[in-house]
Amino acid sequence: MEFNFDEIRCFNNDEVQVVLERLTNEKQFMKVLSTIYPLLPKELIKQRLMSFRSNYAFQKEMVYPFLQYLEANMTKGIDLNGLDKIDVTKPYLYISNHRDIILDSAFLCGKLIEKEMNTVEIAIGDNLLIFPWIEDLVRVNKSFIVKRGLSARQILESSQRLSAYIAHTISDKNQSIWIAQREGRAKDSNDRTQESLLKMFNMSGAGSFTENLAKLNICPLSISYEYDPCDYLKAKEMQLRRDNPCFKKQPQDDLLNMQTGVMGYKGKVVYEITGDINKELEIIAAKASNRNEQIALVAELIDKRIHANYSIFAINKIAYDLIKSDNRFANEYTTMEKLDFEKYLSLQIAKIDIENRDDDFLMSKLLEMYANPLINQIESQTN
Repeated sequence: MEFNFDEIRCFNNDEVQVVLERLTNEKQFMKVLSTIYPLLPKELIKQRLMSFRSNYAFQKEMVYPFLQYLEANMTKGIDLNGLDKIDVTKPYLYISNHRDIILDSAFLCGKLIEKEMNTVEIAIGDNLLIFPWIEDLVRVNKSFIVKRGLSARQILESSQRLSAYIAHTISDKNQSIWIAQREGRAKDSNDRTQESLLKMFNMSGAGSFTENLAKLNICPLSISYEYDPCDYLKAKEMQLRRDNPCFKKQPQDDLLNMQTGVMGYKGKVVYEITGDINKELEIIAAKASNRNEQIALVAELIDKRIHANYSIFAINKIAYDLIKSDNRFANEYTTMEKLDFEKYLSLQIAKIDIENRDDDFLMSKLLEMYANPLINQIESQTN
């Protein structure tokens, strides 16, 4: 089946200049850029935007300097490990846990630019395209659109087109992709791969389930943030959902999460490339003939790779001991580190402005967020 990708694909290099010219006429966008680059006059920003002839040039010259600023001021440093586990000449479908709406993929691209490697195409949900100019911006920044909130029939058609686009990008464009392992961020940091995602990957292939996935060079990627600036917003949403099962996030909530995630302090950030799963796919194909069983085994494999490769920080160990009422890791952090973390959590809860704020519930949810990566890593090592 032939698909037209124009509605969802990232912009091609020959479209970049027209799109950037359109963006220079967007007051909100120009205001954002003036905030990011306060020392540059608006006219100079416009001139610079108009000079780019490719997505990569835009990313390297306009986006990357801002990522450098964030790394220097909002982190303790960002590491990209595991390049020795891949063939840098091959395209991969990187599938990772999802912590931050914008930075998960942005920091990855920044580190690839530093290594003088091509950046990845990025899957982004259309629920985040709150203004038309945001769609222009993300598509010129090598993002492709994942449609959300569709009817059952539309979901099938959209999934088939998305599957075909991913296969086309990997096989024909020789271009790597980043996609989150699930729709939306795991609010409690209990990272699990959605089986529906794997079913979507399979839709465009002509072979067996495992053969179709092998063609995509799926490479699990583990992302660890020492601190999550949005932790209190995630906890707040959990209480709102608990108190009102019909609660729905508004576009301004997503904007606040994006802004807080970008400009908040993240501590140390680590990306761990774990290598592709092609050999394991062969083992799964030999072990299980039932496709549903294969799907479950592949999801489990990706999860195990991600969990095993987290970077674990002192605060994860403190959260584990607090939530388990245990002293398992007490020798691996200081009393001062524990007091500092408890104070941090209290300050985060104090930011939550809701009626009937349930501090005990919120504290338990924040502890879960920081304990779950360690809990899952321990489990990955015992299974």
